[in-house]
Amino acid sequence: MNSSSASVSPVLIIIYIALAIFFIVCEWILFKKAGKPGWAILIPFYNLYVLFDIVYGKGIKFLLLLVPILNIVVGIAYYIRLAQVYGKSAGFGVLNLFFPFICIPILAFGKSEYQGPIDSFI
Repeated sequence: MNSSSASVSPVLIIIYIALAIFFIVCEWILFKKAGKPGWAILIPFYNLYVLFDIVYGKGIKFLLLLVPILNIVVGIAYYIRLAQVYGKSAGFGVLNLFFPFICIPILAFGKSEYQGPIDSFI
């Protein structure tokens, strides 16, 4: 067997699939808390539309992600405001920006409730 061949362990693949399913479930719960259909997380681009509708009240704002440089600002603001629409502080939003793999499950499975969208430019 050639030592330079790259192979991925089946255990890593199983872990990756399990984590992907876990985060789909977390996002599904967040959608349901906001009164949106949970299945929307499974459809590319539409899930972004629904996420931006949850956070900003206008889903079409997800198109701002296509604008270079502005997409960075919009992405940062999105994570902070996502925490705020579920009743958490801006500090939790900053943690959400850097550690979404921890904060998103907290929002989904915690006692946080959807407060409504934040209407602003970004």
